[in-house]
Amino acid sequence: MSTRYKIRQNLISIGDDFWIENEEGKKVYKVDGKVLRIRKTLVLEDAKGKKLAQIQERLLTIKDTMVIEDADGKDMAVIKKALIAPLRDKWDVKVKNGPDLVVQGNILDHEYTVKQGRDKVAEISKKWFSITDTYGVEVESGQNDILILAVAVAVDMMAHGDDKKKKKKDGKEKEDR
Repeated sequence: MSTRYKIRQNLISIGDDFWIENEEGKKVYKVDGKVLRIRKTLVLEDAKGKKLAQIQERLLTIKDTMVIEDADGKDMAVIKKALIAPLRDKWDVKVKNGPDLVVQGNILDHEYTVKQGRDKVAEISKKWFSITDTYGVEVESGQNDILILAVAVAVDMMAHGDDKKKKKKDGKEKEDR
């Protein structure tokens, strides 16, 4: 049986903290946006504040690259933007000590599939929610939920991070007037 999580998209930006909820609406994971860093860094914690993983931008790389580390700072996976095409994006996820993943989908509709070889291991989708700034992550049973959620957050940052900065900046400029 799969597990569904809910993430509010507009809150994923550096400096912001946000919660990942389960299907029942219970806050199960917190994402802490670290501000005092040169590179983008998010820490994924359990509900009690215990660090489970860290998502960090890799600096000085040609392609967009993010690294997911476990609680001890050891690399779990490296995500690289693989393909830029109209309306479709693809990321390769090199998983340390496990099979690699591919995330592919439509950035405008916020619909992605996470595959391990030919098997779908997770789906990232807005279609389950009527709230426009919210998307869901459905993780198939037997998968590492923390890794899949960290991949979903990293892909969201890589696909929409600049859009969110622009929206925040535009909103702030309007407030200042």
